[in-house]
Amino acid sequence: MRIQKYMAQCGVASRRKSEELIVRGLVQVNGDTIREPGFAVDPERDEIVVKGKKLTASPQVYVMLNKPKGVVSTCEDTHGRQRVIDLVPLQERLYTVGRLDMDTEGLLLLTNDGELTFSLTHPSHEFEKTYCGLVRGCPDEASLERFRRGIDIEDYHTAPAAVRILKQNRESTWLEMQIHEGKKRQIRKMCAAIGHPIIELKRVAMGNITLGDLKPGEWRYLTKDEITYLKGDKELW
Repeated sequence: MRIQKYMAQCGVASRRKSEELIVRGLVQVNGDTIREPGFAVDPERDEIVVKGKKLTASPQVYVMLNKPKGVVSTCEDTHGRQRVIDLVPLQERLYTVGRLDMDTEGLLLLTNDGELTFSLTHPSHEFEKTYCGLVRGCPDEASLERFRRGIDIEDYHTAPAAVRILKQNRESTWLEMQIHEGKKRQIRKMCAAIGHPIIELKRVAMGNITLGDLKPGEWRYLTKDEITYLKGDKELW
């Protein structure tokens, strides 16, 4: 087995991050430092050490969290802010599958399955994410059509997206929006580009996995059916 794949299975990090650790010389196999991703190992026979710690396979954990506003998705934060991993007090070291910005709440997946994280966050995998957002003003059909066709934002053009009006008030509108890309603050930038900036934003679904009645800050383990869907439903990509 390629060593970065085994590292990801053991929950060290995603496959890409594991490759970075290897290149930096932080991984040893049977006492020898290796720097080439793709190095073949036999987990039954080889002793693998990452950053001074012997690697052992750990049970794979899959968690859904309703991330509250004000909590950061990064595993490390130099500003002392609350992190999503602080809300899920498990022994296993978990990583987020993608991110939500600090001001956005809603569905966030955490796991120590690096292979699944790599699969679901890779640009070639069109994993649909659904958001509910309160925007300023009342978008007309022309603005919504721009959103659906894709918009020029900074140095890229967004892929076509789905949008529909859920509720409209005099000065604001609730929208349901679906995208399959994962650019930084993409939904916020798209809404600003059509002249209706976000007031509140919440992610309510990833594929057919929905947030349900989880309250902000609450979490639960994924069901067997949900894990199977994430790993094997071909409609995801």
